[in-house]
Amino acid sequence: MTIALIAHDAKKELMVQFCIAYCGILSKYNLVATGATGKVVSEATGLEITSFLSGSQGGSQQIASRIGCDEIDLLLMFRDPITAKPSEPNEQVLLRLCDIHNIPVATNIATAEMIIHGLERGDLDWREIMKASK
Repeated sequence: MTIALIAHDAKKELMVQFCIAYCGILSKYNLVATGATGKVVSEATGLEITSFLSGSQGGSQQIASRIGCDEIDLLLMFRDPITAKPSEPNEQVLLRLCDIHNIPVATNIATAEMIIHGLERGDLDWREIMKASK
């Protein structure tokens, strides 16, 4: 399973704290991230993370393309809902692709914690459920 991590600048510290708290669970999975998010999380946690370009330089699009190719299974994208971003149209595309490909998305800490606890319990094997229903 591959988990993608994206965090706006105002949410990077929250992503770091989340990954520190759930390092034991996250270490079981393949992690990818946009550039700066991957760097700060990896430095703080020691987790092995494949980092793409920074979000503003196309990292979000790199993750979106992997979602489109069914190479990402979960997206944790901590967004700053207060400050408008020039990248918002790209984020809408990313969220739309997640909807199309049935990729769970957490855009805030509460949802991320629910998903991570589901992973820990083994409740979220949706890829196998989807295969069985076809």
